[in-house]
Amino acid sequence: MKRTGAGVLIAAVAIGVIVGFGIDQLLTAVGRPTFTPSLLLPVLLVLLGVALVLFAQPIRRAIVGTHTRPLDPFRAVRVAMLAKASSIVGGIVAGVAGGLLAFLLTRPVAPSLGSTGAVIAAIVGGLVLVAAALYAEHLCTIRKDDDDDQPGPPSPPEPGLGLSHHD
Repeated sequence: MKRTGAGVLIAAVAIGVIVGFGIDQLLTAVGRPTFTPSLLLPVLLVLLGVALVLFAQPIRRAIVGTHTRPLDPFRAVRVAMLAKASSIVGGIVAGVAGGLLAFLLTRPVAPSLGSTGAVIAAIVGGLVLVAAALYAEHLCTIRKDDDDDQPGPPSPPEPGLGLSHHD
């Protein structure tokens, strides 16, 4: 699995900005009020980021060898995939909120402080989730071996008397 690249995150944010701006544009075109995210959204995004880092810490301890219990490799893959997905979702949420903010700031009517604050909080929550997810993904990364092109744990010694078919 490759780590989440900057291009993927930039694309997620760009798509989110277009969607957020378009949603508010459509809502006002039909005479409805603009969309304002709940103040609970950034709190949930930050809590998700904290939980993600907490899930990744035992995996990091197992990778560096300070963990005494064996680690289920499927758990490690699940946490790594959750981190990757969370970084993309955080980018999309930050982008949608950025699009909503762009729409609010380009209107001739000054936006209310409550709606602007909620949108800015959603941007910050999305960015915190992206940062936490990228850090959790880093915690789940296995170091690259000197003799390998692919990352992985060190290979176990061959069984026998210390002699191998290479001797």
